[in-house]
Amino acid sequence: MSDRETPSRRRIIGLSTATVAGATLLGTTGTAAADSAASADHGARRKPTVVLVHGAFADASSWNPIIPKLQRAGYPVRAVANPLRGLAHDAAHLASVLAAVTGPVVLAGHSYGGAVVSEAGATSPSVEALVYIAAFVPDAGEVLGELAGRYPGSELQPALDAIPAPGPDGTPGLDLYIKADRYHRVFADDVPASTVRVLAASQRPLSATAFSDHATTAAWRSVPSWVLVSTQDRGIAPELQRFQARRVGGATVEVRSSHLPMYSRPDAVVSLITAAARSVRA
Repeated sequence: MSDRETPSRRRIIGLSTATVAGATLLGTTGTAAADSAASADHGARRKPTVVLVHGAFADASSWNPIIPKLQRAGYPVRAVANPLRGLAHDAAHLASVLAAVTGPVVLAGHSYGGAVVSEAGATSPSVEALVYIAAFVPDAGEVLGELAGRYPGSELQPALDAIPAPGPDGTPGLDLYIKADRYHRVFADDVPASTVRVLAASQRPLSATAFSDHATTAAWRSVPSWVLVSTQDRGIAPELQRFQARRVGGATVEVRSSHLPMYSRPDAVVSLITAAARSVRA
């Protein structure tokens, strides 16, 4: 796609919780039919590559509930290892990964990963659709720490531990983790406790600079975008997610979920990503 769409040309889809429940049910019960249809046309046209970018305190395995479903639908998938060393550094790393992908890309970001895909997607011509999953979606010039505090509802800041660690350039810095006893409530109160224990124990640190870095660009202003709002989120306030979705002006769905819909509502996440992928020209 050489001419990127503007938000005013995109269709806005507003869904109530009841409607989303129905849409999610369709995604759940219709998975086999969708997979069958996808397999039938897999050879007929080339599907875009889905590139998945995880958020803070996580690694690429946070997409594990999603990846097999996308692969069964015939999509090439790449889950990127987000360095979590600050917005500029992480976006540059993602841009280098995108440069090595052949063909069109659907770029999806969760949480802090949304800011990274917004930054990198603006300079990567292969990106033809963006998907934001319970994500930060900053505009150019915005700072994530300030954006996070714009609406009440997040319980993330008091749940963080800051540990001295070298910064990306080797100077003294701080690494952030979620306190293990706060992880379940803040991030994953609808995820099985056994899974939450593993996620809390295997956290990767986020450089504190990520919350003070300025976004320099916003890919959603020129790339068609889809947004999933998690209505029970205590990591990123749902009202902030709704504000961002309105500003993006793309197709939006609301799902009753914690900050980790990949685990608690995987079919809804897959449905939104495949909707974006179907918009991409072969």
